[in-house]
Amino acid sequence: MPGLATMTLVGIAVLVVLTVVFLKVRQKDLVGALIEKRRGSATIISRADYVEGMEKIPVALALVGNTIYYENPDLEASFDLDRVDEIEYDGSLVTSANVPDGCGVLRLRSHGAAFEFLLETGDCAKWAAALPPRTYGDTAQAV
Repeated sequence: MPGLATMTLVGIAVLVVLTVVFLKVRQKDLVGALIEKRRGSATIISRADYVEGMEKIPVALALVGNTIYYENPDLEASFDLDRVDEIEYDGSLVTSANVPDGCGVLRLRSHGAAFEFLLETGDCAKWAAALPPRTYGDTAQAV
C-alpha cells in the first residue's frame, strides 16, 4: 500500500508541473497573438516583461503613434507620451534585482512612478532608436 500512496503523490506532482508549463506556454502564445494584432499599426512592437516588484509579467509592448501599449490577455494598459516625464534605458532595475544576461531595461517615469520593462538587448536598441531617452522637462516624441 505505501507504493500506491507514493505513486499517487508523484502523479500529482507531475500533473502540477505539467499544468504550470502548459500555462506558461499558453501565455506566450496569447502574447504572440496580441503582437500580430498590433503589428500593422505599430512603429515598433516586441515581447517584454513588465516588472512590478519581484513579479515579471509577459506583455506585448508596442509604440503606436504617441502612445505606448503594454498588454497581455489579463492586462490592457497604455501611456500617452505627453504624460511620461522620463524615458531611460538601463542595465539594472530600480529594485536592484538582477537583470538576466542579454536583457536591458526600458524605464518610463510618470508622475513619480517608475514603470519598468525587461527587453532583449537587440529590442532595447530598436526601442532607443524609435523612442530616444529623455529627462524631465524634455518634449516626449517618438521618432
